[in-house]
Amino acid sequence: MEFALTAPAFFAMLVGVIECGLLLWTQIGLQHGAEMAARCASINATLCGTTSAVQQYAAQQAFGLNPPSSTFTADPSPASGCGYKVSASYAFNFLTAYFPNPAVTISAQSCFPK
Repeated sequence: MEFALTAPAFFAMLVGVIECGLLLWTQIGLQHGAEMAARCASINATLCGTTSAVQQYAAQQAFGLNPPSSTFTADPSPASGCGYKVSASYAFNFLTAYFPNPAVTISAQSCFPK
């Protein structure tokens, strides 16, 4: 009887913890990809010389994820005040349908001086 009363709450908390972990993993992966791409664009002109090359490099460096390169945007203009700026915007879909909005937009941004 006690298990029947506590099991739904326990499993709901367990699923919530797993969903939060996946959300944080995705955020960290996007941030890592943006940081590495901004650094590559500022330091290595042969590997990351064009905007599309920076976007592809960022997608490769987003560890644990497989985002399309269009997730990342690169801004080489020095007017941004920070050197080479790489931003990312990604729609994270929850695994469960318990949430009213099944997708959350995650963003990441990084600057690296030239």
